[in-house]
Formats: sequence, structure tokens, C-alpha cells
Amino acid sequence: MSFSFITSILFTIWIKMAQLQQGGPDEKEKTTALKDLLSRIDLDELMKKDEPPLEFPDTLEGFEYAFNEKGQLRHTKTGEPFVFNYREDLHRWNQKRYEALGEIITKYIYGLLEKECHLKKVTLPIDASESEPKSFIFMSEDAMMNPDKLIVLIHGSGVVRAGQWARRLIINEDLDSGTQIPYIKRAIEEGYGVIVLNPNENYIEVEKTKAQVQQSSDSSDEPAEKRERKDKIQKETKKRRDFYEKYRNPQKEKETVQLYIRDNGSPEEHAVYVWDHFIAQSAAENIFFVAHSYGGLAFVELMIQREAEVKNKVTAVALTDSVHNVWHQEAGKTVREWMRENCCNWVSSSEPLDTSVESMLPDCPRVSAVGYLPSF
Repeated sequence: MSFSFITSILFTIWIKMAQLQQGGPDEKEKTTALKDLLSRIDLDELMKKDEPPLEFPDTLEGFEYAFNEKGQLRHTKTGEPFVFNYREDLHRWNQKRYEALGEIITKYIYGLLEKECHLKKVTLPIDASESEPKSFIFMSEDAMMNPDKLIVLIHGSGVVRAGQWARRLIINEDLDSGTQIPYIKRAIEEGYGVIVLNPNENYIEVEKTKAQVQQSSDSSDEPAEKRERKDKIQKETKKRRDFYEKYRNPQKEKETVQLYIRDNGSPEEHAVYVWDHFIAQSAAENIFFVAHSYGGLAFVELMIQREAEVKNKVTAVALTDSVHNVWHQEAGKTVREWMRENCCNWVSSSEPLDTSVESMLPDCPRVSAVGYLPSF
């Protein structure tokens, strides 16, 4: 019995029950009968046959995948590209498998940054105690001492981490398309110091203790009567949700709590922290930024908070599909003027490379990008 077939039957029964509840006594009797029928269905037994355990390998070899000489991810036995729908009708399981592979690839990229690009890993905060949550960035050996030029790379939001532009491109295309490695290698060849930010590494997750789970459900400053009504509604909602969840998600995952990294709890905080403790302290006369998507927003926030310093040290900024907004971020007139002169945003467009693209915002020029590596 397939997952989709079970889902279809249960969903149909619930719809019918909702319709019957609007009717008279006869319909209510039918509703009672349907509820009795549902209570007799052992969903756990049904779903055990449909969803395998959420247990996946912790190495590329375990997944039977490897990157070939072209940087493409291929199955080690068949030579085929990655297949997302490994098991039909099990989207959630396939997604978890994809995420598990993505975490392995993230560590693989970290390794390439150190081995192929010869970058060093630097722990954040710089004065972190042994027990507190930590993040890190990567930088070249000469990043702080290069007197001439330094380039800073900032990726976008989501699951990507230091050294990556897009996980999907790494998995489905190749390493050159989805990672920052081509930028880093070219920058080093041309004599730049390099700093690679890690703006999405904002917290660590740990499993909640029983006390934390109880506290999160009990904590409220509302009046008792209002809280009782709210609790009643929440219990009914939870009952319905748990029923659906029982067959959609039979393997209940652990509850976790997020422990944020000091001074690096968001991409914007991270950018300011790395600026204050590294970039602003570097010897480079000319500093360049390449910022993708949300990384552009993080740069603009840095510009707003450290305007004088940025103007003094940054020579140019290459943005790629940046999602910054000078109005929403309340960038002042002097910030917008500096961006018009020193920034350029390469955006997805069907126009030829570097063709001017109209913008509704009075900030930096926008031009067409077609798989382009901006010149430093």
C-alpha cells in the first residue's frame, strides 16, 4: 500500500467528516461511525512499511557519490548525476536525504578551501571560551598583511556556508558553478589577500531537555481564563495536527533549541563583526567586496553602520542578484551616493552581458549577468 494511496484515503475521510458535521443528527451518526473507523486504523504499522528510517551515511563514499575530475557529483557505480527522488512517493524522506548529503558537501568544501585554496580557518568570536558556541571564517595567510589589495566574499542566505554560492548548483552542476573556489583561486593568482565570510553560521542546535520542553509549553503571562481558552483551542489544533503528522511524519524528530553565537547571531551582525576585527584592521590599501543575494543586504547594513570606515578603505563592490533595499534599510543620502559611484549589481537578465538594466531604486547601477565572474 503506497504512501500516496494512504494519504488520499485519509484525506477523503476527513473531508467527508467535515461535511457531515455541518448536517443534522443522521449526519452526526455517520461522523461518529467514521471516527470509529479511523480509530481502528493502525497508522504506525501502515507507515512503517512506507517511510524508511531517517538514517543516512555521513560520508560521500557512504552515499556512493564522488566529485569527478570536472568537479561534477556522480554516482560511483553508475556514473549518473544525483537523483533527488531516490524513493518514489516519499518526498520528505528524499528531502532529508538531500539535506544530509548537503551537510557532507559543506564539510567537503571546507576541506577544499584549506587544501586547494590554502586558506586558514579562524574561529569566531576571537575571544570565545571553550564551552560557548562558535563560528569561523576562512582567510589567506596574507589577508591581514597584504599592503596592496584584499577581496572579501559574502554568500547569500539559506543552507549555504563559507565557500559556497549555491548548494543546488554544486550538486546538480559542478563545483565551479556553485562554489567560490574559482573566485578565490583567481584572486590569489592576481595577488589579492582573501577573506571568506560565513554569515549563515549563526547558532548551534542542541536537543531540548524535558524541562525546556515543559517550560516552553507552560510559559505565559496571560490571564488564567484567556490562557485556558487558548489552551483548549491549541489542544484541539494539536490533536488534528498530530493525526495528520502521524501518517505524514511517522518518525517524530527531536526538539531542539538554538544557541546563538555571540556577536554573530545574524548575517548582518557577522559582517560587522568581521569588519571590526579583521577587515578594518588589515593593511590593504584597496579592499574589494563580492556579495551575492542576501550578502548584498549585509554589505549595505555594514555600510550604514560603519560608513566613514567603509568609504575610507573599500574601493569597489561587485554585487550579484543582491536583495538589498536602500529604502527599507534606511540608507542615508551619502550612502546612496557612494554606492552609485562604487558599486555595481550584476542581475539575472536575458540581455547581453553588462547591458544596463533599469532599477526602481536610486542606489547602484544594475547590469545584466550571464554566468559572469566580475573583474576585481
